[in-house]
Amino acid sequence: MSLVDCPVGPLVIPAAAPDRAAGIRLSLVIPTYNEKKNVGELVRQLTGLLDPVLGAAYELIVVDDDSPDRTWEHAAQLGASHPRLRVIRRQGERGLSTAVIRGWQAARGEVLAVIDADLQHPPEVTVKLWRAMERHADLAVGSRHVQDGGVSDWSLFRRMTSRGAQLLGLVLLPGVLGRVSDPMSGYFMVRRDAIGDVALSPLGYKILIEVIGRGRIRNIEEVGYVFRERTDGESKVTWTLYVEYVRHLVRLRLSTLPVARFFRFAVVGMSGVAVDMAVLYLLSDPRALGFGLTRSKIVAAELAIINNFIWNDAWTFRDLARGQPGFRHKLRRLVKFNLICGAGLVLNVILLNIQFNLLHMNRYVANLIAIAIVTLWNFWFNLKLSWRDTAPSARTPR
Repeated sequence: MSLVDCPVGPLVIPAAAPDRAAGIRLSLVIPTYNEKKNVGELVRQLTGLLDPVLGAAYELIVVDDDSPDRTWEHAAQLGASHPRLRVIRRQGERGLSTAVIRGWQAARGEVLAVIDADLQHPPEVTVKLWRAMERHADLAVGSRHVQDGGVSDWSLFRRMTSRGAQLLGLVLLPGVLGRVSDPMSGYFMVRRDAIGDVALSPLGYKILIEVIGRGRIRNIEEVGYVFRERTDGESKVTWTLYVEYVRHLVRLRLSTLPVARFFRFAVVGMSGVAVDMAVLYLLSDPRALGFGLTRSKIVAAELAIINNFIWNDAWTFRDLARGQPGFRHKLRRLVKFNLICGAGLVLNVILLNIQFNLLHMNRYVANLIAIAIVTLWNFWFNLKLSWRDTAPSARTPR
């Protein structure tokens, strides 16, 4: 029984394949944890599909997180009858996304791929993904949301959670998740030169958004597939994975933000909180004017928004505002700022309810997450819409 040494160190994939003489074109990584019942059938199906297409020019790499059911041992024994199978037993490190990257670091192919070990990804779609790569795609994604795609017997709650996660991703990273119909997919192929020498930093189990967000991805093709229900073993999808997904989105968003501008926006936001609280006290407190709470809150919120707009226009986005002089442009920016912040308030309430009522998270943790996401929402959409510079000659680098 022979095992491949697990790569260590930074999560960076070599730009050049380590053994080009092997002639490997495709390296398909299969991350596993307690998948002894499924891995043999998956390997059998994949070799039957890929042998006629690629001959000896592919490899399957099982990366097992030291499973209690000894999946790694069973997979290694399969190597006697499947010579293109390589097995890594990973100890001291765990997580699907990092397992995939460790597999890619050990891979010898020019195209890197991933498929779930539980047979929920139909193996026959692998050939269609490979054909897309042959058509010079940088990334070929198996999608549940295009023609011939779908899910089998998902509950309404799971469908809503999946779509909600996708919508949240579009809000936070429209330039990343907007490029594919199924950014939550874990079934795809990517060219080595599109992600080689890029420092990856995934969280949770959704590595595709990391690949699109940090990679050099130009051409993308999508292939429809129907996501199957698991037949053996237990599902590893829990609410904590969705929390990690949100953290991953926020991390990616922060890594691509103009940091100095965002800091100014956050400082202005804190001044708005002070204005909101002060006005609310003045209007609603029985010791002050004693007006109704709802009316007072509406006035306080609007004054806070106007405060934030004035400071953002004069400080945070000053360079962009200079390119749009005049009262009419300023009024237009104020209206758009109001609308975006109002939508952010609605989003805040929705996120808070989803996390607290559906995912049963602590209300204060849920509120902090919602506030962080909405702050990013407000900043990004105001940057792109409220202060969008439409005068080509006056454009200033961001």
